[in-house]
Amino acid sequence: MPLIVDGGTPTHWAERQSRSFSLSDLGMSAKCTRIALINNMPDPALEDTELQFFELLDAASGDSPVLLRLYSLTGVPRTDRGMPHLNKFYTSMSDLWNRRFDAVIMTGTEPHHADLCEEPYWNELVKVLEWAEDNTVSTILSCLAAHAGVLHSDGIQRHALPDKQFGVFEFTRTAEHALTRSYPEVVRFPHSRWNEVRAGDLSCCGYSVLTESRQAGVDLFVKKKRKSLFVHFQGHPEYGKHTLLKEFRRDIKRFLQRERETYPSMPRGYFDANAAEPLSAFRERALLDRNEEAMATFPDNLLDLAESSWHSPALCVYQNWLRYIASRSELLAFPALAEFQEHGQRKRSALR
Repeated sequence: MPLIVDGGTPTHWAERQSRSFSLSDLGMSAKCTRIALINNMPDPALEDTELQFFELLDAASGDSPVLLRLYSLTGVPRTDRGMPHLNKFYTSMSDLWNRRFDAVIMTGTEPHHADLCEEPYWNELVKVLEWAEDNTVSTILSCLAAHAGVLHSDGIQRHALPDKQFGVFEFTRTAEHALTRSYPEVVRFPHSRWNEVRAGDLSCCGYSVLTESRQAGVDLFVKKKRKSLFVHFQGHPEYGKHTLLKEFRRDIKRFLQRERETYPSMPRGYFDANAAEPLSAFRERALLDRNEEAMATFPDNLLDLAESSWHSPALCVYQNWLRYIASRSELLAFPALAEFQEHGQRKRSALR
């Protein structure tokens, strides 16, 4: 059975299904994984982000149904472009506290302040983090949400980068964990961020860094916080093949509109060699004639030259995550067994 979106299925997902599924299709006795997706991406990326997570969770779940409900932090700035979609398919955050979910996924958004605590959605974000610790089996925090999570829980500060960490980077598996079972030693994932949290700071606060790169720093790291395993991605395993290209075009447009001072760097490890020449030629034209009309000559045929090399490891980590949730949910049905397993894990850790 495919992914079921509770509360109304967005059109872009319904069009991809051979038939519509609803909560009643699960049946009273069917077991399913219930996930709250808190999508905080800006309006231009709102629906793309939905679709990316829908496709990844649908593929990772196999024959085990996943029931997804959509939310967004109320303090995230919205425009007339995004509000109608939110009003139609998203549930008020006040609804979250009264529902039972096995897991929550929270995305990042574009920050407007150097100090995340000054963001208008900060207090509600903190409430989600604290709620998730006691009310979920596991919590995924993506990019900025990962930075916010470690700042709130452990006071770990993010560090500004000299340039945007933008492209597809190689990461080495640095620790064994249920989430990286069947992972190759080296994986490639897309990143798009101006800041980073560092391995040393994370390790000092009890986080396990699972994948890391000399070039791009930490990717995947985890920590158990009360009842929930918090899973943090500095990158974006959910990204589609063309997402980085869309971001690159958006950043170029901002440069041409003089919303940013520098021409954006090309995403690294993303385009094949044939893309370098037309991209360099467009850059030269844009620097000579800095106006938005130049976007009409952007080489959109680059869609065919973008490389997606991260789908397989992304699918692997989400399959492992859903298996972890299912196994822990079963243990929670038998508290004595869960307590015995937790005691065994603490004992093994003490012996290391």
